[in-house]
Amino acid sequence: MSNNAARFATVLILAAIGAGAWYWWQQRPQPLTAFPDTPVVAAPAPSLPASVPAAIQYPITSAPDEPAAGAPLPALADSDAWLSQALVTLLGRDKVQTFLHLEGFVRHVVATTDNLARQHAPPMVWPVVPTPGRFTTLASGEEAGNTSAGVTRISPDNSLRYTPFVLFVESVDTAAAVRLYKRLYPLFQQAYEELGFTGRYFNDRLVAVIDLLLSTPVQAGPLDVTLVEVKGSVPSLRPWLRYEFTDPALDALSAGQKMLLRTGPVNHRRLNAKLLEVRRLVSSDAPTPAAPASRP
Repeated sequence: MSNNAARFATVLILAAIGAGAWYWWQQRPQPLTAFPDTPVVAAPAPSLPASVPAAIQYPITSAPDEPAAGAPLPALADSDAWLSQALVTLLGRDKVQTFLHLEGFVRHVVATTDNLARQHAPPMVWPVVPTPGRFTTLASGEEAGNTSAGVTRISPDNSLRYTPFVLFVESVDTAAAVRLYKRLYPLFQQAYEELGFTGRYFNDRLVAVIDLLLSTPVQAGPLDVTLVEVKGSVPSLRPWLRYEFTDPALDALSAGQKMLLRTGPVNHRRLNAKLLEVRRLVSSDAPTPAAPASRP
């Protein structure tokens, strides 16, 4: 979350949330999302409604400055080149090459957006480049004020790895990105239905995922983590992939919510501000509820 029209604006921001979390995924089997011949319908996340209303909640209409008869969109299977040029125009070539994976972008944006509300968001379908560096922790005694025996906490410096990507997200013209999202929305909707969500509306899912992410409480203090034990004779070459939150409530959160927490409280607040912008714009086409009739 991330390329063009129907998702670019949104998924680009969502993708930013977890770009660096790729290095912290636990080494456990994770289901792959298939495209497009093998639809995968994951069970609804516990945090979101189990059923989807038949009526569209947040419709997407044409961008206000777009002519009624615009140039036809490319086919989904042939959209990478078109999308790449649109993203370069919007973001600049250097930023696109630094932060985004363009191959299969629309499909990867759709899958990642959906997965952010689930327990796993497989990195092999992420539309963003993983954050450089390694997830870092501090054992008890390494940090001032950390006196609990046997405690391991996320290093305060770990959040610095995410700062370049957060700055990139903040630099995106949200209104322009959402206009592109609306222009290309039919492609995102097609990719969503190819995943098995026939009769459901991608923008509704997008708004629901954003609301879930925004509900994640900002954790001001350092977060405790536990290294999961792996039994067997083969040593783990990347132990930093096996950390879990020690607090069961935090570890039970969705993949996207955990990613937000891992970015650190400062980045979390900055990403929330961008998510609020996106949410307002992608839901602005929804009909305004009628005001209650005034009494005589």
